[in-house]
Amino acid sequence: MTVTHSPSAEPEAPQGLRAGQVAEAAGVNRETLRYYERRGLLAEPSRSPGGHRLYPTEAVTVLRVIKAAQRLGFTLDEVADLLEMGRHRHGSRPDAGLQAQAKVKLAEIEDRIADLHTIRDNLQTALDAGCDDLTVCANTECCPLPFVQITTRPTQTGTL
Repeated sequence: MTVTHSPSAEPEAPQGLRAGQVAEAAGVNRETLRYYERRGLLAEPSRSPGGHRLYPTEAVTVLRVIKAAQRLGFTLDEVADLLEMGRHRHGSRPDAGLQAQAKVKLAEIEDRIADLHTIRDNLQTALDAGCDDLTVCANTECCPLPFVQITTRPTQTGTL
């Protein structure tokens, strides 16, 4: 009696993308991939019999989401929170999702833009006045730069 093995009886080879494939598809390098893994942003992948990391195809999407969120101004800690909220969105607080986080981030960006406008205006004033030495200029009565206002930031209530 001869025993034949059908193809379905063979153990299945592990499926997935190797680190280089995932990194290339997502536009990051392998070190970034491993760093995100250590930070918990990306789930630890399975391993091939030879020990190679095998990532699911969804890892490419997660990496792209991480990079896009960073470009929108989110820190990696904030990205981690957003990913975690996404994983557990059923029954989550309504104020904890992307909408709420995006509103907070937008307010931060608006504040930074206002600061940049002030910086631009003050630099233009210095150029227009012909200021050549900030220390000398700061010690003259005709200095156009508002050094006190530049170095202090108003609080939320509008006081210094």
